[in-house]
Amino acid sequence: MSVAITPIYAALTAFIFLALSWRVISYRRANLISLGDKGDKNLLKRMRAQANCAEYAPFAVLILLLVELSGAPALATHLLGISLVAGRALHAYGFASTPQKIILRQLGMLLTLLVIALGAIGVLTHALL
Repeated sequence: MSVAITPIYAALTAFIFLALSWRVISYRRANLISLGDKGDKNLLKRMRAQANCAEYAPFAVLILLLVELSGAPALATHLLGISLVAGRALHAYGFASTPQKIILRQLGMLLTLLVIALGAIGVLTHALL
């Protein structure tokens, strides 16, 4: 089976991760902080936004891939992929804002967790039937 949908959303999610990584790197360079966070709350916030993406995005992309490989309808796979990218973008934007936009963080996490949960349910159901 060909995989044509997941790569789109994997790449878009990777771009979000790269943007978050760049925010950490550029802040470290501008403030001469090489290791750790030196108690800098702005750096810590940037690091956590990047880490959150690193913690959730790979698993969500893996589930999306399994959904696609299981033969789910293209529309369902696209809806999960769009939800993943939107969720990661909303979470990152809400986290990065000063002051934080908590509702965007929450909505972003909700979307990300829904992708993982719905994808897992779909993959498990398909595997058991």
